[in-house]
Amino acid sequence: MNVLIHKLKEVVSAVAPVAILVIILNFTLVPVETTLLLRFILGASAIIIGMSILLFGIEIGILPFGNLMGSSFLKSNSLRYIVIIGFLMGFFVNIAEPDLQVLARQVSSVTGGFIPMFVILVAVSIGTGVMLALGVTRIVKSVPLSILFAATYGVIFILAVFSSSDMLAIGFDASGATTGALTVPLVLALSAGAAALKKDRKSSEEDSFGLVGVMSTGAILGVLILNIFVKTDNVTGVLEISEVASGSLLRSFINKIEHLSAESFVALLPVVLIFIVFQKINFHLHIKQFSRILLGFLYTYIGLVLFLVGVNAGFMDVGNLIGYGLATYDNKMILIGLGFLLGMLVILTEPAVYILTHQIEDVTSGYIKRKTVLVSLSIGVAFAVGLSMLRIAVPWIQLWHYLLPGYIIAITLMFFVPPIFIGIAFDSGGVASGPMTATFVLAFAQGASQAIEYSNLMTDSFGVIAMVATTPLIALQVLGLIYKLKSQKK
Repeated sequence: MNVLIHKLKEVVSAVAPVAILVIILNFTLVPVETTLLLRFILGASAIIIGMSILLFGIEIGILPFGNLMGSSFLKSNSLRYIVIIGFLMGFFVNIAEPDLQVLARQVSSVTGGFIPMFVILVAVSIGTGVMLALGVTRIVKSVPLSILFAATYGVIFILAVFSSSDMLAIGFDASGATTGALTVPLVLALSAGAAALKKDRKSSEEDSFGLVGVMSTGAILGVLILNIFVKTDNVTGVLEISEVASGSLLRSFINKIEHLSAESFVALLPVVLIFIVFQKINFHLHIKQFSRILLGFLYTYIGLVLFLVGVNAGFMDVGNLIGYGLATYDNKMILIGLGFLLGMLVILTEPAVYILTHQIEDVTSGYIKRKTVLVSLSIGVAFAVGLSMLRIAVPWIQLWHYLLPGYIIAITLMFFVPPIFIGIAFDSGGVASGPMTATFVLAFAQGASQAIEYSNLMTDSFGVIAMVATTPLIALQVLGLIYKLKSQKK
């Protein structure tokens, strides 16, 4: 109970800034209907309760399971076993990841069903499954992380040359959406469990991070390869703001609870089944420990449902309307400035951020402070959302104008910073673009794009998650460079 109360306090302090910002905007720049504002407040309450239960469930269920799986990988002498199980875990966890389902549903909705939700889910999940298997193999074979990232992004840049701008944006957005509240803790624990069996402590610390970043590159590869077979050059997106503003207070939540409960059940079922199977053939845990992990899965399910209901029924619609309202002002600096502020605040609401920052502090025995990483992430994500609003407001700025130099800088920094910061930076890029970004921030960008006449909803609003996933790569590696220089001076 003490742990649960502590997490509740932590989540309240994280969600409150975004809620306060929305309420202030309602009474100043962008008034919204009373019913919609009440839906937002009710949604915020569901998010606070849900995230607290979710984080508690992850701590006693998902994290121990991930550590057990990581240990079983390296105990196996069969590389084929490691590759197959790594792929299956990556595929099944991602195909049911709520963040990815939200993004896939939005892509299908704004394209009028031209790109079906199921097609996006399968393409991304195959890519992430392949890269997760490759990432675990890297840990086993002790391949430098910088080499794997350089080679993978080299392939991505080649494919990007032949891809349409909208699918490029969706691909990089999918990269962020795959690393949600369910996937990140499992993959982090998986990498930590695998790395823990290494005899060299320094090597173990370095290999504890990076697997999330490796896995998320598979989403980009999956979508860009899909673009070879599915052409979207003539597809235009539409967002009906009038439909967003409609709806009763409670009906929205009742409608969401039904399908999100089923969606979350499907999301967790493959993971639970894998745990039960491995308990029989590999783990052989004591009944008390086995029951505790199952209880953790139950808490995770309850928290996940409440969290997603709050986000989808309370946050997304308000995000659309606020983005739309701010973009109608002649002075677009209002939109850009508030986008910057929103990015700085929304990163604090991501549940996976707390898991990653705590693990960084634990693995490094407090050498890399949690608060230092949070500040670096906040600054990076603030620039990401602010620059995304600038791209929507200025017609000639395209997504690759940001991503190409951004990734060139990030890849170059890999060869100058301590290896542990490479893994932390690329993991942070995935973690930063979690449930709140995939819903509220993307909805904010879609609303802004719809309000600006010359903006293209497909190419301009999609890509904001990609930006949020990119800036931490630079921010955290710059932090690593600072640590390195301080260490050299000492």
